[in-house]
Order: sequence, then structure tokens, then C-alpha cells
Amino acid sequence: MSVKKFTKIFFIILIFFIIIFCFFYFKYFKDENTAEFENKNEDIAYNSNILKDIEYNTKDKDGNEYFIQASKGEIDFSNPNILFLTNVNALINLNTSEIVTIVSDYGKYNSENNDTIFSKNVIVDYLDNKITAEYLDFSLQKNLMLISKNVVYSNPENSLKADVAEINIKTRDTKIFMYEKEKKVNIKSNN
Repeated sequence: MSVKKFTKIFFIILIFFIIIFCFFYFKYFKDENTAEFENKNEDIAYNSNILKDIEYNTKDKDGNEYFIQASKGEIDFSNPNILFLTNVNALINLNTSEIVTIVSDYGKYNSENNDTIFSKNVIVDYLDNKITAEYLDFSLQKNLMLISKNVVYSNPENSLKADVAEINIKTRDTKIFMYEKEKKVNIKSNN
């Protein structure tokens, strides 16, 4: 057999083995690698600290009920009792049958003591009163709502603008004030 024929046969056999190798590689080995990659993605999603459609419900010793829900929450790795919320809705059902609703874009919920900070586009509705602001610090233990940053407080008779509104949930005492003494609370009669 001549060297030329031998070389041709060698290259034909080599090409044949390469084709067979590629066929088996793409048919069997590549599928396993893809499946392994997909499983790794599933593990990452499972270990994520993001939660969807969150709801918490609690009741204090006086019988006031506190219900909060959010479309999304993220657990703080440094403190697992803290949950950062998005699209927050809260309902406070007071033992006097009064209901307070709070809506905000964001929130920070402490599952240990149920304290919640609401921020950005905060709206508080109770009885005939409506309060809009950018920040609300709510403490169930202290029975206190501290509302601040561009506070607008309105009811059928009056509307006012202030820096801070402080509401005691238990006694319903409300303090409205400005941070600087020389500035005054702006009150307007709706009549």
C-alpha cells in the first residue's frame, strides 16, 4: 500500500471518529452539562433572601390587631428579624372598632417587635382623616405613629401642612408641629 493511500485512509478514519465523537458529545455530554447548569440556577433561587406576597398578622395585649402585607420582601442578612418591604399595605384594627390603613411604596418591618417604618408615598386613612407624607415610624409597643417629611393632614373641615404629626394610638392624642420654632403649621379651613 502506498503512503498516499494510507494517508487518505488515515484522514478518512480520523474525520469519521471526529464526527462520531461530536455526535456523542452533543447528544449525551452537553445535555448533562446543561441540566447541571439548570440545577445550579434552581439552587441559587432557592437560597435567595427575597420573598413574594408577604403577610404578617399580630395582636397586642389590648386587643388591637395589626395586619401587614407586601408584594415583596428582602431579609436583612445582618439581622434576620428585619425585612425590607415593597408595595406595603397595613391595617390596624383598634379595639375601639376604628380601622387605620397605611399604604406606602417601601417599608422596614421588625418581626421581633412588629415595629414598622413606612417610606415614600405614605398614605394614612382613619375615620374621616387622611395623612400623606414621606415617612412613618409605627411602634405597636409604644402605641405611637410618628409621621414626618411633607406631612399633609386633611379632614372634611380642615387641611394642614407640617413637618411632623405624632399620634398616640391608645389615647388618640395628636401633636402636629414644625421642626423650626420660627416656622408655623399651615392650617386651611375647607368650609
